[in-house]
This record gives sequence, structure tokens and C-alpha cells, in this order.
Amino acid sequence: MMTITKPKVFIARPVPPEVEEYVGKHCTYSKWEGEKPLTPEQLAGHIADVEGLLTAGGRIDAELLDHAPHLKVVSTMSVGYNNFDLDAMKQRGIKGTNTPDVLNDTVADLIMAMMLSVARRVPELDNYVREGSWKRGDNESLFGLDVHHKTLGIIGMGSIGRAVARRGKFGFGMDILYHNRNRNEQAEQEYDAVYVTMEELLEQSDFIVLMTPLTDETRHMIGESEFAKMKETAIFVNASRGQTVDEEALIRALQNKTIYGAGLDVFDKEPVHPDNPLLSLPNVVLLPHIGSSTEKTRLDMAMRAAEHMVSVLQGGTPAGLIKELCD
Repeated sequence: MMTITKPKVFIARPVPPEVEEYVGKHCTYSKWEGEKPLTPEQLAGHIADVEGLLTAGGRIDAELLDHAPHLKVVSTMSVGYNNFDLDAMKQRGIKGTNTPDVLNDTVADLIMAMMLSVARRVPELDNYVREGSWKRGDNESLFGLDVHHKTLGIIGMGSIGRAVARRGKFGFGMDILYHNRNRNEQAEQEYDAVYVTMEELLEQSDFIVLMTPLTDETRHMIGESEFAKMKETAIFVNASRGQTVDEEALIRALQNKTIYGAGLDVFDKEPVHPDNPLLSLPNVVLLPHIGSSTEKTRLDMAMRAAEHMVSVLQGGTPAGLIKELCD
């Protein structure tokens, strides 16, 4: 009887037991046991003879791939893959997969939470009560802004953008504007979304949500001139990548009250440095890059990434195959 040899893979990040069990059924695997994330040097020492790599974050570049001559697929437990050196992977015939759509609703929920938190000053007023500052007769000083029936502008009408539009339209009666590389007929039909220029979106929106991938074209796409076009009552929300925004320009816009406030789940440098001026501003809500951080969603992302990795190793073409590496 012919013995079928399982492909060997390395799991570079902790995964739920269900995911590890699934990988074990189809592959021979080893995993990182350390408490802290691997350094590039440590990762290089674990991938010399593997065909698959299951990871999340961390640069996948030519220097690392030179240590993995048998590698066929890198599967990331995330939507973003700007940490992949696509040219280096393509030159070596290495496939890449990500996990789109799994986290759409979870991230959209968080975006709405940031919109509400900034508009109604939830963290600021929570501290106000905790610190014992609440007094009778100071009601007007606690006023915030309405969210319902306002105009929501979405930059990047992908799957998450549509999930945000659905919540804004049907949950809060908002008018939806959007700007995208291409028109999204689904969003227009389902949510009455109106395609506008970037300038029109910035000038007309009460809430502006940035949901674009990080590319050379989108790096610092929101800067000084873009903030200047926004309403003084506008609230800006970024749950995409920190580098899509000129953070220094954002800080000035918040300090100078060019805009009302901001909600940020991503930053130029993460974790945020203790000296970052954002930490001292009351009109911004700051979160530690937790867009998809619920137990169920992270399980689903890890399982989907594992399934994609196994599929490639078995000669399949999973839905999460990164298009730039399909040729």
C-alpha cells in the first residue's frame, strides 16, 4: 500500500485548538511556542523544509523566503496583505491567501461604535462621571452630535464598506455617499448609495469612514488639504491602515478644531508611542487595532486561513487566493 506523505507546514501564530486539529488532519506541522511573536530571524529558522506557512502579520520578503526553498503557500489570518513582498513571492512561485469577508460585520460594528462614541463623546463623558465632575446645570457642556439622519461618506466601498452602509442606512436612516475606484452598483441598489468625487464626499459628509487597502496610491491619501475640505462638525473614522492618513495633519485638524473629532483603530506606528499628541486630545477615540477582535471572528479567520493553506497544498484554488499571485 502506498503511503501518502502529508505536506509539512509551520504555524507562526497561536491558533485555536480546532484550527490546529484541522491542520493536523491534513499536514505534518510544527508551531511557535513562544509567548512573544517571532522575530524574522526566528521565523527563518523554522521554515527551511516547510511547504506551507500559516501566519498573521510580519514581513514576508525575499530575505525570509531565501530560507524557505520548499515553500508553496503563505496563508495570512487577515484581510490585509501589505506585509507580503508580492514580487519576491511571485518570482519564487509562492501563492498567498488572505481571509476577506469573514470579518466584515465585526469590523462594521466597531466602526459604528466609534462613530457613536465620538459623536456622543462617550469615553470623555464616562471619565467625567468617574472623576466626580458631574454637576447639576452643566448639561449644555455635555452636548454631542446626532448620528441618525446624517450623511455618511465611505471611502472604499468594498465588503466592509457595504456592511457599514447597511448599518448607516437601515439602522440610523443616514444618506450614503461613497467614493471608490469603481462604481459599486450593489451598494447603489441596496442602500441608495450615491457615487461622488472625493472632494464632494469630503465637503458634504457628516461622518467620513476610510476603508481602503494600503497601497502606494493610498498612502497618506487623507492629509492637510482633505481635512481642510471637511465640515467643522465632521467626524473622521479610520479602520483601514494607519499609513493611509497623514497622522500629523490629522493631529493638527483635531487640535485646531478643523473637524469635530475622529475615531481611530489604526495608527502610523503601532503600538502608539506614549508621546503621541493624539493621547492628550479629548475629541478622538483611540482603539488598539481591534477591528476583528472577537472570539468567533478570530476563530473563523484562523480556520479560513488554514483551509486556504491546505487547499493550495492539495492543488486547489481557494477563494482567498491573492489575485496578484494567481498567474
